[in-house]
Amino acid sequence: MIKLIARRTLLAAALSLPAFGALAAPLVMGFSQVGAESEWRTANTASIKAAAKEAGITLKFADAQQKQENQVKAIRSFIAQKVDVIAFSPVVESGWDTVLKEAKTAGIPVILTDRAVKVADPSLYVTFIGSDFVEEGRKAARWLLERAAKTPGAALNIVELQGTVGSAPAIDRKKGFEEVIKTNPKLQIIRSQSGEFTRAKGKEVMESFLKQRDKKIDVLYAHNDDMAIGAIQAIEEAGLKPGQDIVIISIDGVRGAFEAMKAGKLNVTVECNPLLGPQLMQLAKDVVAKKPVEKRITVNEGVFPAEVAAKELPNRKY
Repeated sequence: MIKLIARRTLLAAALSLPAFGALAAPLVMGFSQVGAESEWRTANTASIKAAAKEAGITLKFADAQQKQENQVKAIRSFIAQKVDVIAFSPVVESGWDTVLKEAKTAGIPVILTDRAVKVADPSLYVTFIGSDFVEEGRKAARWLLERAAKTPGAALNIVELQGTVGSAPAIDRKKGFEEVIKTNPKLQIIRSQSGEFTRAKGKEVMESFLKQRDKKIDVLYAHNDDMAIGAIQAIEEAGLKPGQDIVIISIDGVRGAFEAMKAGKLNVTVECNPLLGPQLMQLAKDVVAKKPVEKRITVNEGVFPAEVAAKELPNRKY
């Protein structure tokens, strides 16, 4: 009788093992990245991959190569694979309702990283983690206002290199910048065009701006550092001194921008922190565990003028 009870106890314990094993299985995340268009994006991808490994999370990674249709396919693939959570940095703001409804129907929570979306039903995603792009635009403009105040009465013609058309950072960085500079009628954006967040396109568009000689260009506002660095090449090839003949303001805070500031070719960069990996992995764990999380989680970021570049450069991690 004692042996029979022991056998039954062992059998019951064995039957409970699969359930326990399921709980111990690593969390699986499907992540769709915008692409590899900039230093910032490369650092962001590296942070996410490293953090997933550190957290013991199985990461299924897809590069959208700057195309929304690729991201939609990737998300549908993640749904078919029945991942535990989906995270993605959307190429553009709109056009996500259908695929996100599919994820919700499948019971898979969605986390937005870096960029936001516009959807009719906000419950289609659980939370957003990233920067406040509107505030980044405001910070860039506030720096310019302070500089303009040192030479009162002088009009400044601004050219703008926008990011990818329809993307959240391009829309919001423009909005924030314009909101602040309109307080000074002497500051005018005379030309604005997308440089697609890349150095090559930033250089190409800046070359076009420089060829239009109807108005002198005093300031360049670039929505990211990579476009600014491309534009610096165009300015130099035109026989001008970037940072002196044309004041250059950009956003991201990558090492390349600090090197350009140290060389006197860029005047200021507004930080946009790409190292979101650790926060994202913890957030994913909380979401899957159905713990309450904030709908929008933003990171604290600074403004770095050229004067601090040499001192700050050794501290940059991206």
